[in-house]
Amino acid sequence: MFKKILIANRGEIACRVIKTAQRLGLATVAVYSDADRDALHVRQADEAIHIGPAASAQSYLRIGAVVDAAKAVNADAVHPGYGFLSENSNFAEALKAEGIAFIGPSPVAIEAMGDKITSKKIAASAGVSTVPGHMGLIEDAEEAVRIARQIGFPVMIKASAGGGGKGMRVAWNEDEAREGFRSSRNEARNAFGDDRIFIEKFVTEPRHIEIQVLGDQYGNIVYLGERECSIQRRNQKIIEEAPSPFLDEALRHAMGRQAVALAKAVGYHSAGTVEFIVDRDRTFYFLEMNTRLQVEHPVTELVTGIDLVEEMIRIAGGEKLRFNQQDLKLNGWAIESRLYAEDPYRNFLPSIGRLSRYRPPAEGKRSDDCVIRYDTGVVEGSEISMHYDPMIAKLCSWGPDRSKSIEAMAAALDQFEVEGIGHNLPFLSAIMVHERFREGRLTTAFIAEEFPGGFAGVTLSDKDERKLAAVAAHINWKRLHRNALISGAMDNHRRKIANDWVVTLGSHSFAAEVTEEDNGTAVSIAGGPTLSVASNWQPGNSIANFEIGRERISVKTARFGTGYRLRWRGIDIVAHVRSSRIAELARLMPKKQPPDTSRLLLCPMPGVVTAIAVSEGEPVESGQVLATVEAMKMENVLRAERRATVKRIAAKAGSTLAVDEPIMEFE
Repeated sequence: MFKKILIANRGEIACRVIKTAQRLGLATVAVYSDADRDALHVRQADEAIHIGPAASAQSYLRIGAVVDAAKAVNADAVHPGYGFLSENSNFAEALKAEGIAFIGPSPVAIEAMGDKITSKKIAASAGVSTVPGHMGLIEDAEEAVRIARQIGFPVMIKASAGGGGKGMRVAWNEDEAREGFRSSRNEARNAFGDDRIFIEKFVTEPRHIEIQVLGDQYGNIVYLGERECSIQRRNQKIIEEAPSPFLDEALRHAMGRQAVALAKAVGYHSAGTVEFIVDRDRTFYFLEMNTRLQVEHPVTELVTGIDLVEEMIRIAGGEKLRFNQQDLKLNGWAIESRLYAEDPYRNFLPSIGRLSRYRPPAEGKRSDDCVIRYDTGVVEGSEISMHYDPMIAKLCSWGPDRSKSIEAMAAALDQFEVEGIGHNLPFLSAIMVHERFREGRLTTAFIAEEFPGGFAGVTLSDKDERKLAAVAAHINWKRLHRNALISGAMDNHRRKIANDWVVTLGSHSFAAEVTEEDNGTAVSIAGGPTLSVASNWQPGNSIANFEIGRERISVKTARFGTGYRLRWRGIDIVAHVRSSRIAELARLMPKKQPPDTSRLLLCPMPGVVTAIAVSEGEPVESGQVLATVEAMKMENVLRAERRATVKRIAAKAGSTLAVDEPIMEFE
């Protein structure tokens, strides 16, 4: 076993590796950039060493800086995490040359599987089913169009060195093939330093299912079941689960057998993942092999009981696998939700800033025998930077079956408090209660099909609307009750607090009668049943537990002007509780109109302008490319919404802009 491990990464995966290494009694070393000087992984490690400026190309991606850091602290092994240098064979070779162990596969396996073109050729030779496509490199956009036409639309344009959804575009026609080629190549160059592109057939109605493999240095290789990763946005996974609701034991075995065959073909050792696309007829095709730990590895750990990071460390130290295929059993169901610093109400554009409030749900076993696991690299007060990937945490649930795991996840998301940045918690909650997700009818097009116009919040059912109206009436009564006690009107506060109210949720209003009960209130909503409501809510609470009849829910609450902001299960709504007279007057108040920005192109997110595609005085057509903005390693192309003439350009290539800062103005 090693004595000291350097973790060549940052954020939640660095914290995850530190946790296991310290449990094994190993000293840990963190590396950090200027932006991460006060980061959580730096605080948790036994030592920390600075490796460069904030930009990853000048810090976390610098092989020489990381190797020098490992030498400086006398680390005898390096764990790369995922992303950055985790699949860089030159990095593994550089460590080997210095006598430092790389906690991962051999450089030969990394190089063979890291190149998607080479890996598909090896997979085909090993008898693994592959997707039809063009495996040669593509020189320019016009060649990409010709090849796409030959394969037949739709096609997937992919970076050979890609991963994590970077450098990937689906093209349904020639124009999209041209633009997709250019964008994929630019993203790949910026994210991986490698702009090679290939094209393959895009499988319709696909599921993205991957097989976790684990092998030692003595030729022993096993597979640890599968993960369903079909809930994706922009080819980036959002929710994963193990096992898949689609696979049966026969298909699981067939895919596992091919995954092991591929691993054996390249002499693989360490943890790795073989990714497949599975169509509606259960035909599966090899996509790629990730020669590293996956973001979603916790769900496999939860259903197998195996710590994959520990096994990686032991394998790198020369130990044999401690189990064989027959020893591996899947137990229960696990789900992972990725918390991203992306605003779902703004088309999931990246968000940066300080976490003014950050309170995750409690980890561990719950009263219903489910388990909550939480991995992160931030704490309250942490700064979310534009320089790195927008994922800031992973929340996992385990249950004895899928339905219980989903319910445990939904409840945990309700209890997760994040303020200060735009984030996707409401969207994650919306998926957990979505009927199609609960039924397991998944494809990689799930989000595009179910949220075609983007995410605008969850539509309230009549039952949930009345439930939240009762919550609002209840907390309003508790606030007034407390005020009466503080004002000294303890003896006659019941006389001072009215019973009859009008609760307004959005455009709907309900007459409500609130009366005190021994453990709370009875709220009678006109046209519906009387609901008994009890809670631990007190004025100032940001989250509270409510018992409504026999149902228990957690609702995020906050004062919002004269009303109450309520957030639950993806619902985000303001409730006003007024007397009938004030409610009548409120309906007569004019609505405030938003400012007219129709003549401006505003930066939709904090980022760097990488290109301005037009000039002042130039006429533009609807759909024409105007500018490109990059943030959190993603390239975003901005287009004209209508025909216009460019009056003024307010930014230039290289400018760093805040959200809603003008890029250009039109006549």
